[in-house]
Amino acid sequence: MEYSAELRTVNVTRYVMPLREGGSLPAIAGADDGFLYVLKFRGAGQGIKTLVAEMIGGELARLAGLKVPEIVLAQLNEAFGRTEPDEEIQDLLKASTGLNIALHYLSGAVSFDAAVTQPDALLASKIVWLDALLLNVDRTARNTNMLQWNKELWLIDHGAALYFHHAWQGREEYISNPFVQIKDHVLLPFATSIQQADEYMKTQFTPQAITAIINLLPDEWLQWDETLTAQQVKAFYIEFLNKRIAQSSIFVNQIQHAGN
Repeated sequence: MEYSAELRTVNVTRYVMPLREGGSLPAIAGADDGFLYVLKFRGAGQGIKTLVAEMIGGELARLAGLKVPEIVLAQLNEAFGRTEPDEEIQDLLKASTGLNIALHYLSGAVSFDAAVTQPDALLASKIVWLDALLLNVDRTARNTNMLQWNKELWLIDHGAALYFHHAWQGREEYISNPFVQIKDHVLLPFATSIQQADEYMKTQFTPQAITAIINLLPDEWLQWDETLTAQQVKAFYIEFLNKRIAQSSIFVNQIQHAGN
């Protein structure tokens, strides 16, 4: 299926249940299109930058032909949380008024287990390559952030990627980072086709495609630096990704070294 750089917007109509304990408190929620979503809140944990990473990581994965649940923008009305009896959840909902992010809920999916399912070498290599590009520290055996659904491997939760934006003033330094944390990646033992993956990913991640994905980011998510406009923030994400892709040999070599 050809990649299309566009996202639907849905309105959240009901809070179903929290997915797990923890600072981010993602939830299963219903929307006005009749579907259930895993909703991630702008008012939680690391805040809006997590939503930025989620969108960029998820849509880059989709561009690469990897399986990712549909990502939508989820509008949360100011009055939505008033009837929620749990005070912590009510506070979270109030703090998350506006555009949030949500992924289509894969009913019946189970967590990926490398002891049970061994992925194809090229598939594993593409995922490892992508996570090295994005500085994604959160795809370990302890927390794989992958699901098995309909006998296919699906990627979820890229919120911990692109962590340079939590130290925004030092962002330039991360472009040439080899990403040593790749040694902990759950798919590293299977990623034996990394050169082939490198060649493929570079054909997909063109400057035009990168720009189209970054331009999906809502301007209201990009207001954390008063000296920069939303367009200037987007321009840096584009620069970061294009330069890092051009220098992919840096993290490819790190992947090969870590896998030996």
